[in-house]
Amino acid sequence: MLNTLIIGASGYAGIELVYYLNKHSYVKILDLVVSSNSQDLGKSIDELYPQMKKIINLKLKSLDQAMKTNKKIDVVFLATDPVTSHNLVHFFIKKKCVVLDLSGAFRINNVNFYKKYYGFVHNYTDLLKKSTYGLAEWNKKNISKAQLIAVPGCYPTAALLSLKPLIESKYLDKKYYPVINAISGISGAGRKNILNNNFCEVSLNAYNLFKHRHEPEISYYLGIPIIFTPHIGNFSRGILSTITCKVKSDMLYEDILTIFKKFYSNEPLIRIYDNKKTPALKSVINLPFIDIGFSIKGKYLIIIAAEDNLLKGAATQAIQCLNIRFGFLETESIL
Repeated sequence: MLNTLIIGASGYAGIELVYYLNKHSYVKILDLVVSSNSQDLGKSIDELYPQMKKIINLKLKSLDQAMKTNKKIDVVFLATDPVTSHNLVHFFIKKKCVVLDLSGAFRINNVNFYKKYYGFVHNYTDLLKKSTYGLAEWNKKNISKAQLIAVPGCYPTAALLSLKPLIESKYLDKKYYPVINAISGISGAGRKNILNNNFCEVSLNAYNLFKHRHEPEISYYLGIPIIFTPHIGNFSRGILSTITCKVKSDMLYEDILTIFKKFYSNEPLIRIYDNKKTPALKSVINLPFIDIGFSIKGKYLIIIAAEDNLLKGAATQAIQCLNIRFGFLETESIL
């Protein structure tokens, strides 16, 4: 059994980690951790989230309280903000834990990126070099031996899984930047009570044009520039991404389908639509899959990807990485 800490357990992604890891055949959750000034400190997780009743009732502790037990910790999940993750990863790496970080604090090996897009100075260039990007379907070999796994952002997961097959197959016309319009539910902004994230205040609108921190992440791992426009909608969870791009020559629907099936036919958490239909959010909410469909007209290709931002875009992708890292069935506790 892997003795496991979940830090940031009371957040939206954190509670999904709690639920799925509690079902894991090879994981023992030692403690659920929140910040020392959290209003949730000392509460039972099933008091905070009634859906956890008769499933798990551990109390939320501070990190100091959790570390006093002196129990060996094998795995740490960080469902925390980037600054908190930045400050904690080194501590757990020194303790020889495997760390899975759901924040953006270790995704890109460039210290200037963090100052520009995250607003803090990154002090761990050595760990940035050792960090492994946890795009599970594309980086299994490195994930399988990593000590620090940086789980991709929710928007990048949908964009990268949609576009990488075309890039790897050399069919994408790189002279034309892929245009990614993605709509996320309010849960993507986290659980903090901020007026702009209040359900009654949210309308469907674009935000952070040309400056969203996920744009350089997507571009970095695709190896090409992109145009990314994020939107927030007045629904709780899920992401729908519409990606418009151009291929090098006229292609048929069956040609694109063959490309996607080549890369994903054996991937259990990717569902490719092969009936000329496109995904909707209702098909993926509360499920760990990403659904991908498309339409092509000559050289112009539109890809539609749908995922639950808290699952395939966060918690279950992190657990998928855990399973790859330790040689378990990739879908253990997920399906």
